[in-house]
Amino acid sequence: METGSQVPLDDVDRKIIAELVRDGRISVSAVAANVHVSRAHAYARISRLTETGILTKFTALVDPVKAGLKSSAYVTLKVSQHAWRELREELRAIPEVAHIALVGGDFDVILLVRAEDNMGLRRVVFDQLQSMPGVLDTQTFLIFEDLDTR
Repeated sequence: METGSQVPLDDVDRKIIAELVRDGRISVSAVAANVHVSRAHAYARISRLTETGILTKFTALVDPVKAGLKSSAYVTLKVSQHAWRELREELRAIPEVAHIALVGGDFDVILLVRAEDNMGLRRVVFDQLQSMPGVLDTQTFLIFEDLDTR
Protein backbone atom coordinates (compact mmCIF):
# COMPACT_ATOMS: atom_id res chain seq x y z
CA MET A 1 0.00 0.00 0.00
CA GLU A 2 1.26 3.46 -0.86
CA THR A 3 2.59 5.46 2.07
CA GLY A 4 0.19 8.18 3.08
CA SER A 5 -2.87 6.73 1.36
CA GLN A 6 -5.91 6.59 3.52
CA VAL A 7 -8.08 3.55 3.96
CA PRO A 8 -11.72 4.31 4.70
CA LEU A 9 -12.78 3.05 8.11
CA ASP A 10 -16.33 2.33 9.17
CA ASP A 11 -17.79 1.94 12.66
CA VAL A 12 -16.98 -1.79 12.79
CA ASP A 13 -13.33 -1.09 11.93
CA ARG A 14 -13.14 1.59 14.62
CA LYS A 15 -14.71 -0.72 17.22
CA ILE A 16 -12.28 -3.52 16.34
CA ILE A 17 -9.34 -1.12 16.60
CA ALA A 18 -10.60 0.11 19.98
CA GLU A 19 -10.83 -3.48 21.26
CA LEU A 20 -7.28 -4.25 20.11
CA VAL A 21 -5.88 -1.03 21.58
CA ARG A 22 -7.56 -1.83 24.89
CA ASP A 23 -6.13 -5.37 24.89
CA GLY A 24 -3.68 -6.48 22.20
CA ARG A 25 -3.94 -10.08 23.41
CA ILE A 26 -7.70 -10.33 23.03
CA SER A 27 -8.82 -13.31 20.95
CA VAL A 28 -10.53 -12.83 17.61
CA SER A 29 -13.57 -14.59 19.09
CA ALA A 30 -13.74 -12.04 21.93
CA VAL A 31 -13.32 -9.14 19.48
CA ALA A 32 -16.15 -10.57 17.39
CA ALA A 33 -18.42 -10.95 20.43
CA ASN A 34 -17.67 -7.44 21.73
CA VAL A 35 -18.21 -5.83 18.32
CA HIS A 36 -21.24 -8.03 17.50
CA VAL A 37 -19.92 -9.58 14.29
CA SER A 38 -19.03 -13.14 13.36
CA ARG A 39 -15.59 -14.52 14.14
CA ALA A 40 -14.87 -14.91 10.40
CA HIS A 41 -15.91 -11.30 9.80
CA ALA A 42 -13.71 -10.03 12.66
CA TYR A 43 -10.78 -12.10 11.38
CA ALA A 44 -11.21 -10.71 7.85
CA ARG A 45 -11.40 -7.14 9.17
CA ILE A 46 -8.29 -7.57 11.35
CA SER A 47 -6.42 -9.06 8.39
CA ARG A 48 -7.42 -6.11 6.17
CA LEU A 49 -6.45 -3.58 8.86
CA THR A 50 -3.06 -5.30 9.17
CA GLU A 51 -2.45 -5.64 5.41
CA THR A 52 -3.28 -1.97 4.78
CA GLY A 53 -0.89 -0.86 7.52
CA ILE A 54 -3.52 0.58 9.86
CA LEU A 55 -2.61 -2.01 12.47
CA THR A 56 1.18 -1.97 12.43
CA LYS A 57 2.05 -4.29 15.30
CA PHE A 58 0.70 -5.95 18.39
CA THR A 59 2.72 -5.13 21.47
CA ALA A 60 2.71 -5.08 25.24
CA LEU A 61 2.63 -1.90 27.30
CA VAL A 62 5.23 -1.97 30.03
CA ASP A 63 5.17 -0.01 33.27
CA PRO A 64 8.60 1.65 33.02
CA VAL A 65 9.10 2.08 36.77
CA LYS A 66 8.25 -1.55 37.53
CA ALA A 67 10.60 -2.57 34.70
CA GLY A 68 13.47 -0.70 36.37
CA LEU A 69 13.34 2.48 34.27
CA LYS A 70 12.89 4.96 37.10
CA SER A 71 13.97 8.12 35.27
CA SER A 72 12.09 9.43 32.23
CA ALA A 73 12.18 12.68 30.30
CA TYR A 74 11.04 14.32 27.11
CA VAL A 75 14.10 15.68 25.36
CA THR A 76 13.73 18.20 22.56
CA LEU A 77 16.36 18.67 19.89
CA LYS A 78 17.07 21.53 17.54
CA VAL A 79 18.88 20.07 14.55
CA SER A 80 20.66 21.50 11.55
CA GLN A 81 18.57 21.73 8.41
CA HIS A 82 19.69 18.57 6.62
CA ALA A 83 20.54 16.39 9.61
CA TRP A 84 17.22 14.57 10.14
CA ARG A 85 17.75 11.60 7.79
CA GLU A 86 21.04 10.62 9.42
CA LEU A 87 19.95 11.48 12.95
CA ARG A 88 16.80 9.37 12.96
CA GLU A 89 18.79 6.16 12.49
CA GLU A 90 21.30 7.16 15.19
CA LEU A 91 18.42 7.98 17.56
CA ARG A 92 16.74 4.63 16.85
CA ALA A 93 19.95 2.88 17.90
CA ILE A 94 19.85 4.33 21.45
CA PRO A 95 18.06 1.74 23.64
CA GLU A 96 16.80 4.36 26.13
CA VAL A 97 14.92 6.28 23.40
CA ALA A 98 11.35 4.97 23.59
CA HIS A 99 9.73 7.35 21.06
CA ILE A 100 10.93 9.75 18.37
CA ALA A 101 8.85 12.44 16.66
CA LEU A 102 9.79 15.03 14.04
CA VAL A 103 7.72 18.09 14.91
CA GLY A 104 7.17 21.70 13.93
CA GLY A 105 7.63 24.62 16.31
CA ASP A 106 10.44 25.91 18.49
CA PHE A 107 12.35 22.61 18.21
CA ASP A 108 12.61 19.93 15.54
CA VAL A 109 12.56 16.57 17.32
CA ILE A 110 11.06 15.35 20.57
CA LEU A 111 12.19 12.14 22.23
CA LEU A 112 10.81 10.09 25.08
CA VAL A 113 13.87 8.83 26.96
CA ARG A 114 13.61 6.19 29.71
CA ALA A 115 16.63 5.24 31.79
CA GLU A 116 17.39 3.24 34.94
CA ASP A 117 18.24 6.37 36.91
CA ASN A 118 19.23 10.03 36.56
CA MET A 119 22.85 9.11 35.79
CA GLY A 120 21.65 6.98 32.88
CA LEU A 121 19.43 9.80 31.68
CA ARG A 122 22.34 12.23 32.00
CA ARG A 123 24.58 9.89 29.98
CA VAL A 124 22.06 9.71 27.13
CA VAL A 125 21.50 13.48 26.99
CA PHE A 126 25.05 14.75 27.53
CA ASP A 127 27.20 11.94 26.14
CA GLN A 128 25.06 10.69 23.28
CA LEU A 129 22.50 13.26 22.12
CA GLN A 130 24.52 16.43 22.55
CA SER A 131 27.56 14.92 20.86
CA MET A 132 25.71 13.91 17.68
CA PRO A 133 26.67 15.88 14.59
CA GLY A 134 23.68 17.95 13.54
CA VAL A 135 22.26 18.42 17.05
CA LEU A 136 22.39 22.15 17.78
CA ASP A 137 20.56 22.30 21.12
CA THR A 138 18.69 20.10 23.59
CA GLN A 139 16.18 20.73 26.36
CA THR A 140 15.20 18.12 28.91
CA PHE A 141 11.81 17.93 30.63
CA LEU A 142 11.74 15.43 33.50
CA ILE A 143 8.64 13.30 33.86
CA PHE A 144 7.43 13.12 37.46
CA GLU A 145 4.42 10.88 36.78
CA ASP A 146 3.22 8.89 33.75
CA LEU A 147 -0.47 8.33 33.15
CA ASP A 148 -1.45 5.75 30.54
CA THR A 149 -4.55 6.89 28.64
CA ARG A 150 -5.31 3.46 27.17
